[in-house]
This record gives sequence, structure tokens and C-alpha cells, in this order.
Amino acid sequence: MNYKEAFSEYIGNGLISQKDTDKLFALRNEHVLEIVKKFVDLCKPRKVTVISDSKEDIEYVRQHSILNREESKLQIAGHTIHYDGYYDQARDKNNTKVLVPKGEYKSPWINTMDREEGLKDVFDIMDGCMEGKECLIRFFCLGPINSKFTIGALQLTDSFYVAHSEDLLYRTGYEEFKELNGSPDFFYFIHSAGALTGTPPVTKNVDKRRIYIDLQKKRVLTVNNQYAGNSLGLKKLALRLAIHKANNEDWLTEHYFILGVRPKGKNRVTYFTGAFPSACGKTSTAMLPGQLIVGDDIAFLRSWEDGFAHAVNIEKGIFGIIKDVNAKDDPVIYEALTTPRELIFSNVLVKDGKPYWIGMGIDHPKNGFNHYGNWVEGMKDEDGNVISHAHPNARYTINLSDLSNCDPKLEDPNGVPIHGIFYGGRDSDTMPPIIQSLNWEHGIFLGATIESETTSATLGTVGVRTASPMANLDFLVVPLGKYLKNHQKFGNRLKYCPLVFATNYFLKGKDGKYLNGILDKKIWVIWAEGRTKGDFDAIKTPIGYIPKYDDLKQLFKLELGKDYLQEDYIEQFTIRMDFLLDKLNRVEEMYKTEMEIPKFFWEILQDQRSKLIDLKKQSGKEKISPMELN
Repeated sequence: MNYKEAFSEYIGNGLISQKDTDKLFALRNEHVLEIVKKFVDLCKPRKVTVISDSKEDIEYVRQHSILNREESKLQIAGHTIHYDGYYDQARDKNNTKVLVPKGEYKSPWINTMDREEGLKDVFDIMDGCMEGKECLIRFFCLGPINSKFTIGALQLTDSFYVAHSEDLLYRTGYEEFKELNGSPDFFYFIHSAGALTGTPPVTKNVDKRRIYIDLQKKRVLTVNNQYAGNSLGLKKLALRLAIHKANNEDWLTEHYFILGVRPKGKNRVTYFTGAFPSACGKTSTAMLPGQLIVGDDIAFLRSWEDGFAHAVNIEKGIFGIIKDVNAKDDPVIYEALTTPRELIFSNVLVKDGKPYWIGMGIDHPKNGFNHYGNWVEGMKDEDGNVISHAHPNARYTINLSDLSNCDPKLEDPNGVPIHGIFYGGRDSDTMPPIIQSLNWEHGIFLGATIESETTSATLGTVGVRTASPMANLDFLVVPLGKYLKNHQKFGNRLKYCPLVFATNYFLKGKDGKYLNGILDKKIWVIWAEGRTKGDFDAIKTPIGYIPKYDDLKQLFKLELGKDYLQEDYIEQFTIRMDFLLDKLNRVEEMYKTEMEIPKFFWEILQDQRSKLIDLKKQSGKEKISPMELN
């Protein structure tokens, strides 16, 4: 196709400037031009603007997010507030679908749709969705610049808020696209907030919200939404594309934080990754006092020349849940949220230019403006629900480098070498606070068998266990069997395989109270770091290695300045055979529904079951103390 003629016509119609056209053609990439033309013709914006890596272009986005009233300035310099619609406040799982061609296997755990049917549906809705609005063409990098990890990301959006958020969260990529030399090896994302209503402007037709992942074309098509989890293609939507790419190229894309652990008295930093389902301690682990953070959400992992797995944070910022962030429990984040810097709040209460969120540790005003509009304490919505002063899923978007504990290796193109991996769940009665896997395959098994109990914050019955393999089930786009096999192959290629640990911060005693203090997680993390260096011995059990009491006693005193009682250790690390056997039964039932689960998984499950049954017979007990095992 003659793209010069097509874009000359756009210029003649006043749709795009010559300057912006030149920016596109400077990339020397017909795939980019094809995508831009296809979706400009479909979405029909009144204007198209190309944003490069220049400060002037990025400032244009920031200023217009305010001029368009998608954001408003707050009292502290650099702070702005954005509101999503009242019914557009979280990820829409039902309307987030993976498009699968006819005849391809459809996993029971993945929300799929026939590809041709899905494309027709979303293209019909997208026809004219940008009418009267400006379309921004953006270029970003997933991962550090000039790195083997990096994947280019092309974004078309009619939301300046989305574009501004991406400037905080991702590295610029216009110059990186020039280095593609015409290659189509990049992801692309088409987003429109659709028709808008109200002040501030929010999506009108949320009943026609669509978030479709088209693996075949390495793209995401999303329309009629503003909430970042649905609209920011580069975040959880790109995660799905990257999981597909990684599982077909023998590397890993995971829902991991990246943490630099610094034990007291040791002049070293040891890097870990970790995956936890929602409300299981992921952020609090990534932000442990005295440690370094490289990333809080998504990581790419590749085997490296030094024999280690290396990991990078695909982002450079945080789109974090703000609920319960307070000066006492989260001093680093709280300080960043209450001092001048570029920062976007979303869906919190604002009164006199000040933001107020749930659990911030201070009293909130009884009226103001929030995600519902003009708000007064006690008011209810159309469905009779009491409206909280801020939404429980309210967020903040900020540069990671604005946190005082940000690791300077955040931008290292080589990433960081990974010595260990944490998997964590919410479990009141079964798993100890920490165990180490017996080997790499057993570590995969630990990650694949994460369970998380529902809490009072979730609709439905409290205490129901939900399976969440690698805390990634919501985002998987490949069958579980293939996913686990790729983990096995990845680890077996490494000279220095990461040690794998399972954590559980939520074990309870007979009185229903937690057996662990809030800061105890630091001890489990420091113990795991010591295991990677050979500092500590451990006790071998059927479910993995557990710490010795004397080592934990020493660490509690050194790191937290508190005494750790032997009776607490015994209660926390007792092996609960019946509960563990019940868990294995649940795991077996879940994985029976999936095809081609690898042989090693079933072998580990049966071996663990056999050893727990033998231990129960030999001891004559349903539970056995770690002292007896030692």
C-alpha cells in the first residue's frame, strides 16, 4: 500500500500535521503505518498526534490531561486526581477474553472466545469510538532500554489520562522503535474510553466494555473503559501477550516483584522474585524495611551468561492500591504520597485540594468529591449501597525512582541475578510460615499449588480456598501443562537455579488469632536469603525444608530486636498431616481438569502424599512437631 498517499490525504483533511507524519515515517516501519491507518480509519478521531520521546511531547500529554479535565490539580505541586466512572473501578474479568481460533485447545481456566466472533464484536463497537476526540500515538518499552529483555509497545489511545499514566509507568520507546529496522516484533494496544459523560468526563457505555487479547496479532483491543487495569494495555494486558511469547520462546514472564535483600551484618544484596495473590502480602514483602525494591508487579526472566536467571521489572513506576497506606506501616510510600512530585491519585475523596483514602491513618472529611461525584457521609447509590468516602480499589501512580528504597539497578539492561523465588498464599491452618522446596521441580509444584482464602473484603463466604498457580491464573493465556513444562525447562537450563520458598503469613492458632506478627515476614525472607548463601541448615520434611529454631531465634533478635519463643516456633512449624493431605486432594481435583500436566507434577504429588501418610502412621499423630523431626 502507498502509505505516503494515505497520510497526505490525512494532512489535507487536517487530521494529522506534516510534523507528526514525519515522526511516523522516520521509524521506517510499514507495520506501524499499517496499524495506525487501520485503526484511525476505524475509530475516526478528529485529530491524530504522534508523541515521541521528547520532553515537549510528553509535557503536551500531561498538560492536556488537565485541560481535558481527565485530571485535576491538587494542593501539593505535581499531584493530580483522576476519576473513573462509578461502575468502572476494577478489572472486568468477564469481558476480558482471549481470542482463540477455531479448533485450538481452550483451557478451562482461561476466559476465551472464538477469534473471528470476538474481532467482529469489538470492531463493530470500535467503529467511530473516537469521534470528536484526539488520538495519541505512543511508543514505549517493556523492560529497560537497550536490553535483550526489551519488548516494544505501540499504543493508540484517546485518553490523556491513560497516556500520562504510561509516562509514569513505562520507559519511552520512540527511539527504540527505530532500532527495530522495520521488524513487526512488538506488541500493540488500541484503547478508547468511548463516548464520555459528566464532569469530570467518564465512560458512558460501560455495558459495551470490551477487553480482547488477540495473541495471533500480538495486540489488545479495549474500548468503553478508563480504569487503568482495563485501559492501560501495557500493564496486565501486555502481561498476557508476554506470557504467550515467553512460553513459546523458553523464557519466563511472571507476576513477580523483584526484591534486593540486605541482611544485617552482611555486606551483600541478594535478589529474589516472588508471586502472591491479592491480599496475601506481595506489596508488603516487596517493600520490606531496610531492603531494596526493583519492582512490585511484573518481571521478565531470562537465562544469562553467568549461569543465573536474570530478571527485569518491565515497568519503571507503580500503579498501586492506596487503601491502608499509612505513615506507620508504609513510611516510604506515605512520604512519597505526601510530598511534591509527579503523581496521579485515582478514585479517592478530595476536599480543599487534599486527597483522603481508606486506612490512611487520619480522619477524613464528611463531604467532598469522590468516585461517585459530590459526596456526603452516609449517602447511598442507586442500588442502595452505602458509598465509602474513597473506593477500596483506589490507586496511586508514581515513578518507582521517587521511593527512597528504589534499587539503582532498576534500569540495568542486564537485570539482576535471581537467587530465590517466593510464592505466598493466605492459609489459616495448613502451611508453615516458610518452607524451602526440595529441588527446582518441587519449587514449581509449590508455586502451582498456591491457595488463597477469601476474606471479608470479598463477596461470598469467608475462608473459601481459591487456587492460584504462581498467582498468575487470571492472566494465563497458555494451558497450565505447557506453562509448568516451560518452568521446568527454564530451570534445568540454568547452572545456578534459584531456590524456591513458599510463605504463609496468615497461619492461625486455636483462638483464631494470627501466629505471626506483621513484621515477622522479614525474618522468613532473611532466613531464605541465608539459605541461598549456605548460612543455615534446615530440617527436611515431606513438604520441604523448614528452619531450625536456633537460627530463627538468632534472626529475630538481630533483625527485630525481639525474643522468639520455642513454643511459638513449635506451633508455627508443626507439620499438619491431615490438613496437608486435604490440600493435595484439592490440588489433584483441580489439575485433573487440565490436559498434559507434566509427569513430574503427578510424581511429586503422589510422593508427598505417600510420605505424609507414612509419617502419620509412624508417629501415630495427625500433627508432628519440628522438634521430633529434627
